[in-house]
Amino acid sequence: MEENKIISNCRLTIIGGSAGSLNALMQILPELKRLHNFAVVIVLHRKSTDDQTLEELITLKSSVPVKAVEDKTNLKPGFVYVAPSNYHLLFEKDDTMSLDISEKINYSRPSIDVSFESAAEIYGNSLVGILLSGSNTDGTDGLKAIQAGGGKIVVQNPLSADMPFMPNNAILFTKPDYVLNNKEILELLNSINT
Repeated sequence: MEENKIISNCRLTIIGGSAGSLNALMQILPELKRLHNFAVVIVLHRKSTDDQTLEELITLKSSVPVKAVEDKTNLKPGFVYVAPSNYHLLFEKDDTMSLDISEKINYSRPSIDVSFESAAEIYGNSLVGILLSGSNTDGTDGLKAIQAGGGKIVVQNPLSADMPFMPNNAILFTKPDYVLNNKEILELLNSINT
């Protein structure tokens, strides 16, 4: 990765994905090094259930500590947070996360767009948004909001995505700072704030 492209002022990296994105995360999370003064939040489309299997799987595979998000969870650097099913995840000015049960967006709750847009409003140019594999358009508007706020946006290379529709749509309607395969996403995450 080019030296001048390394991200140095990140407070939050938010990762969104749908169908096929768990496979990408399972390649990235085990090799993730310590998070240098930033947190990672994962927002995935998932079934509306109280099942904690996703959180448990991510905890098993992640090399950094993982926390499930509850209403008013305090966002702290060094942790990976996983958004729960059936709630939109919102960010507050006091570095807490809140949960919302308003209607589904793009047939989804949590909606990637809702979380990305909320994060962009709070974190501005200290935000990195990453959109992974998926089969609908969710995430594209959120990436636009992140970029408009001065943040960096990353899209999984559609050639490496199990479901390329979501990253293809994002590339079509945004100008990503990076289009990366899974290994390159891992390298980017490991280089943030170093």
